[in-house]
Amino acid sequence: MKVLIYSKLFMPNPGGTQTIVLELARGLSEWGSKHREGGHVNVTVVTQTLGPWEEDASLPFNLIRCPDLRRFIRLLRETDIVHLAGPAMLPLALGLLFRKPIVIEHHGFQVACPNGLLFYEPTQSPCPGHFMAKRYDKCLECNNATMGRLKSFGQLVLTSVRRWLSGRTDMNILPTEWLGTVLKLRRMSRVHHGISPVSSLASAEPSPSTFGFQGRLVSTKGINLLLQAAAQLRHEGYNFRIKIVGDGPELNRLRLMAAESGVNIEFLGHIPENRLQESLSDVSTIVMPSLGGEVFGLVASENMQRGKLLIVSDLGALREVVGDAGLIFRTGDADDLASCMRRVLDNPTLTRSLGSAARFRIEHVFRRDRMIQEHIRIYEAALLR
Repeated sequence: MKVLIYSKLFMPNPGGTQTIVLELARGLSEWGSKHREGGHVNVTVVTQTLGPWEEDASLPFNLIRCPDLRRFIRLLRETDIVHLAGPAMLPLALGLLFRKPIVIEHHGFQVACPNGLLFYEPTQSPCPGHFMAKRYDKCLECNNATMGRLKSFGQLVLTSVRRWLSGRTDMNILPTEWLGTVLKLRRMSRVHHGISPVSSLASAEPSPSTFGFQGRLVSTKGINLLLQAAAQLRHEGYNFRIKIVGDGPELNRLRLMAAESGVNIEFLGHIPENRLQESLSDVSTIVMPSLGGEVFGLVASENMQRGKLLIVSDLGALREVVGDAGLIFRTGDADDLASCMRRVLDNPTLTRSLGSAARFRIEHVFRRDRMIQEHIRIYEAALLR
């Protein structure tokens, strides 16, 4: 079976989509050697991301960066299955033109929200689903400030086109059941993301009074809520520290908020994957106060695998991933977030008990081998259509 995976973004650019595409391509390439009855899977990843990456030469699959249109069409025509990491317009249209079996794995809301985040910019809050409810004036209002009128209108049109094309593919793969309730596409199948096991080696013992945040410093991640909750706890006399891993346009504003709060907050910037575990080794609790943009929450699953306690907002995707192995607060509610953090500080044993439950949940529900098996099943079904 020849599988072509198209991902506009790929390593060395960091990100959740890139991580999952890498895990999937590696897992599919290894499938034939481990399951000979399933046959050989020949994987080619095509990306628009420039290299080089230090691991390019050692990858077990073909990697083609920035092919011209003629070469890309040849690759499409030679493959058995086209797997798109998101509803990329040109590959999707060409795949349908050449009548290739196509599956789309959705890593965002691009077929149900013009900005792809399900986040309403005017109020800085989760979007209630204006596009799907045909409140297009709200979509234009949302994106005018960041895109301008012309581009905002163009994104609205493109969202409708992507949705129409996605409905004509063989399968739409979703990492959470909740995402299906938002996208409401034809032929949907839920396949949880799975990640490779991480080393349990750590250079420090996690401290119940050390919280962490990991991710892009953008408004949708809700880091300001974390700082508001921290300031409240500091005012109540609690002693703790926060380590923030990541970079982004909100950095300077967040630094000012942190300075005014008087909380012990350390901004670590972007940390490479191979140093991340060491940097977070003394962190017992990861806080994800997201306001939008989450279709799965790879940061949550990775840190659950490390045995961290997760405190997350009750967005549908994060709630589904964390389950009962973490603490959940009302989205956008700094007081409720402070209450969860207070529980951790008042009862330090929570970090150990819920951290163990988190690791158990990841190892049994979000296994990498299960993700690969379910993709193989979907590909085989698509070839029989």
